[in-house]
Amino acid sequence: MVPDIGRGSRTHGLLIYLYGPGKREEHTDAHLVGSWDGFAPDPGRDTSPDPDPKVTLARLTAALDLRVKQAGDRAPAKHVWHCSVRTAPGDRRLSDEEWNAVAQRIVHATGIAPDGDPDGCRWIAVRHAEDHIHIVATLVRGDLRNPRLNYDFNKAQATCRLIEKEMDLRRLNAGDGTAAKNPTSAEKFKAERTGRPETSRETLREAVRQAVAGADDEKEFFTRLHAAGLRVKMRHAPSGDALGYNVALPGDRNRHGEPVWYPGSKLAPDLSLPKIRLRLADGTAERTMPSTVDGRPDWSPPARERRSATGIAEHAADLLDGDEDEAAAQLVGVGELLDAVAQTSPAATRAELGAAARAFERATRSHVRAEHADTRALRTAARGIIQAGSALGRGEDGGTTAMLISTLVLVALAAAHWHSARGHAQQAHASRQTAEHLRAAYHQAAATPMHALHDQGRALPEAERRTYEATIRAALPNEGRRADSSSTKTDALAATLAQAEQEGHDIKALLQQAIDMRELDTAENMNDVLVWRLRRLAHLPAHPGEATRRPHAGTTRPKTATNPTINRMAPTAAARPAASDPRNRSPRR
Repeated sequence: MVPDIGRGSRTHGLLIYLYGPGKREEHTDAHLVGSWDGFAPDPGRDTSPDPDPKVTLARLTAALDLRVKQAGDRAPAKHVWHCSVRTAPGDRRLSDEEWNAVAQRIVHATGIAPDGDPDGCRWIAVRHAEDHIHIVATLVRGDLRNPRLNYDFNKAQATCRLIEKEMDLRRLNAGDGTAAKNPTSAEKFKAERTGRPETSRETLREAVRQAVAGADDEKEFFTRLHAAGLRVKMRHAPSGDALGYNVALPGDRNRHGEPVWYPGSKLAPDLSLPKIRLRLADGTAERTMPSTVDGRPDWSPPARERRSATGIAEHAADLLDGDEDEAAAQLVGVGELLDAVAQTSPAATRAELGAAARAFERATRSHVRAEHADTRALRTAARGIIQAGSALGRGEDGGTTAMLISTLVLVALAAAHWHSARGHAQQAHASRQTAEHLRAAYHQAAATPMHALHDQGRALPEAERRTYEATIRAALPNEGRRADSSSTKTDALAATLAQAEQEGHDIKALLQQAIDMRELDTAENMNDVLVWRLRRLAHLPAHPGEATRRPHAGTTRPKTATNPTINRMAPTAAARPAASDPRNRSPRR
């Protein structure tokens, strides 16, 4: 059950809308289901003493506005309180009597008309659809004082959670006041009328979020906004210092022909200029990318940056699994990394990655604040991916995209676990939604490289393949893991071990290192996870069609897995918890 509260100044205009046909003829059988005294005139069904509904509507307006007129100048300018209450999709149809009970509980909880208070505000509840009602109240009490409406939305939300339980309705996640503002009905209708797939508010929110991802400073942030084609207007103090900013879409104008501006703080709580400045103050790490990586010629820029980001994302997952409040900052950094990947992803995965980034936005905000946290590694990874440009989705670029997405699934589920431990229901749900979108993107990105790896595994000599399968079974001894060790499922893993052995690695030690990096019980496809870990640890091409890169003369590379890769952007954990440690458990991946 979802309440939505607003304020206005035209009682009669709102009633005309509620009793009218609606924007798209969606209003049917508009009628009262409740009122302050139970005897308010009903323009929808009353026929006496005036058969004309317009006359009855005028009578209802006058009755609601009576105390507003009596209060005169003491009445608030926006004296109309409007709360729509909607059941969730799939809920049963409530009767008029049940909706009346819902309305009475909400006006009591919010302070509009407390039970037993003869001076409570006048209110009505109008129903013109099966799944929702509109509560309209005028904000002057019988003693001509204004009601105390502190935290009315939070109180309405809490009451709806109780009603859901008592009326056996779908239990929705409780809010905590950190969510971005939803588009208004007027914004939605305008988007439909102009043929846009989403409202201006939503388009601008995503554009601003992408502009801040990996930005090095405030100047670069605003440069990216302009480059995205947005109109930008600054707000300055008398001293000339910038206090905030407004953005608008080109061509989006109001009835007066003026641009429709949105302050950053109205797009999302963390997109105000002060909040963005705090994020930018963390900066990005200074680095000069080498011409070789671990003794090998550098990969293409998009592939190189995705490889680097994979290790950084793994470290963020470790911090989230550590269950400390300081990990809250990592969530913001992961959000920037997702935005960067979505902006530069191949066409085949762009839709799902964009949906993942939008979903995870909700997971980045909570009331937990990290006092001492360093997000420079994640912000640097996001910056590097954006600066490297779009991946083509072929060869090494496509393989490293799959490698990174596989790790980001892990990070999203670690975030869900972190939020669940703190009772953040909406954020945990958003993290799980992110994981689902990432899984879909992974299957698209990994299809070609994994198919090629399976072919390579099947092409191995039978005796050689059995040797690798025995190595896998020995490293994964428990029954649950042995079920995934059939030859049809380990072809890609066997092919990867074969390549690693050709490169001089001790494959038993290398495989054990990949297993020990994190627990595997939550993996949706354990073999895929191990393939990508091994290929990254052994510096093998992410796409098997790429030639194995040879070291430059005079350089060395690790020959066994006992020399773990050290991430240049973020420190790795000195010791990782064992898989059996309950602190290292996270939701199923």
